[in-house]
Amino acid sequence: MRIACIVVAWLLLFVTPSVSEELDLELVLLADATGSIDEAEIRFQRAGYAAAITDPSVLNAIAGNAYGKIVVTYVEWADMFSQDVVVDWTVIDGKASADEFAARLMEAPRQAYGRNAIGAALLKGKELIDTNDYTGLRRVIDLSADSANNWNGPPIREARDIVVGSGIVINGLAVLCRHCSGRPVSYDLEQRFYDEIIGGPAAFVVTADSAATFADAVRKKLILEIAARPEDAERILLRLARAD
Repeated sequence: MRIACIVVAWLLLFVTPSVSEELDLELVLLADATGSIDEAEIRFQRAGYAAAITDPSVLNAIAGNAYGKIVVTYVEWADMFSQDVVVDWTVIDGKASADEFAARLMEAPRQAYGRNAIGAALLKGKELIDTNDYTGLRRVIDLSADSANNWNGPPIREARDIVVGSGIVINGLAVLCRHCSGRPVSYDLEQRFYDEIIGGPAAFVVTADSAATFADAVRKKLILEIAARPEDAERILLRLARAD
């Protein structure tokens, strides 16, 4: 028995422990790729995110945190069987890594199709966070959509409660821009986001109300999510407002 224990102890010396990289934020960007979003709108949305993630104000928000780095993945969601990881987990710690993320985002072909399954998309975001190789001080899922319908898959509220119950915050981007997909006529989209989709401490909804302001809305949303302290986000956004 003693010899066996010695052998086991010796073997353990050669086993490298699994260590996850620590950083400020794990962020899943869940972008709408349902039937209401055509190919031009897919490119439009991606361009908005690419512009936002490389914006100096967003990079300043990243640099101002404890570790000075976040990890991001971009996923296009549609029906319950169609959630495509367009850009896998990428550490953003400065301009070079942000530029690389943006370039990969614009190059990838569209793979997600189908009718809305927001509940399934939220659970996909949780799965991606649970199974990655990173440990963030905060964990956030950011879902964009031009409607709050759920035609298949798990109910939205049930999925939201599972995600939020695991300590992940869900924020929302309500897409109302006319040249994207328009505003639902039968309900208030932002209110549905508040009632059914978002959740967790300080969860919020940002509205993209026109094609011209889409990238600005994404930039604002990223700053609010990335800045660890609300006062830092307010300072950056105030400076942006003055510059505009």
